Amino acid sequence: MRPTSIRTLDPQAGLAISVVGDTYRVLVSGEQSAGAYAIIDMLVPPGGGPGPHAHAEIQEAFFVIGGEVVVRSETQTYTAKKGAFVDIPTGGAIHSFTNESTAVAHLLCVVVPAGLEKFFAEIGQPVAADAFLPKPELGPDALKELQALAGKYNQEVFPPDYFTK
Repeated sequence: MRPTSIRTLDPQAGLAISVVGDTYRVLVSGEQSAGAYAIIDMLVPPGGGPGPHAHAEIQEAFFVIGGEVVVRSETQTYTAKKGAFVDIPTGGAIHSFTNESTAVAHLLCVVVPAGLEKFFAEIGQPVAADAFLPKPELGPDALKELQALAGKYNQEVFPPDYFTK
């Protein structure tokens, strides 16, 4: 049977969450896609971006709509500028991305299967779709707490200096 309607989302609608100082707006959740995928609109302020992390069971792909981010893994560093595409395959590559520029970076992220958006909702805080909260300090106790929550979603979180030590 064919679906009778298509899904639409107005500009600025959808759950917007502050995660590590970035603002992520869930465009399509796992609940809406029967767990197949999630699509997340990401605004990353200067200095923003998640620290080193891995998710063995999730493929994550980014398209850079505007600005740029530096993507790091154990084997490479790549500056993803407007129009660039980054694909992190399943398997658990440790990676991060950081906005090292002076302008907000805008990314469209697709995760397959869905689930990462639930992790974001648990660790984040609801905000307006175009608002930013300060990046939280990640001391040893906060890192341990984040690692425990990440494990609940089959994620791994590593210390912020993982790639530089």
